[in-house]
Amino acid sequence: MKVRGILETCLYADDLQATENFYRTILGLEVIARLEGRHVFFQCGNRVFLVFNPAKTREIGTNFPPHGARGPGHVAFAATMSELPAWRAFLIQNGVMIESEVTWPKGGCSLYFRDPAGNSIELATPKIWGIDENTLS
Repeated sequence: MKVRGILETCLYADDLQATENFYRTILGLEVIARLEGRHVFFQCGNRVFLVFNPAKTREIGTNFPPHGARGPGHVAFAATMSELPAWRAFLIQNGVMIESEVTWPKGGCSLYFRDPAGNSIELATPKIWGIDENTLS
């Protein structure tokens, strides 16, 4: 048996409204589900990106199993090499501080910045993992 890929991934944020605004306006993700005070879910290509309030996801007695994480998390979103300069300019124009830019030894590039919850967000070209960027959906 072998899994087929990542279907969803998540980060945690105390202020869901600020975090939702960031992912909608800065990264252009569409909200597909929301449970006030608990979570907001976004469509991301043909996958799903979840943001949970960590205090609410640790509660026992809901239909969901308790889970959560402490401290900043990390997620990398895919972008093509030709899109990175426009992303860099857009982020700066919108007051998002770029923490780091990396050109990887085996190819590919990444831009790192933070969301309102302090999570490390990366825009990366698939080549950093040897993946052809033409496979992006």
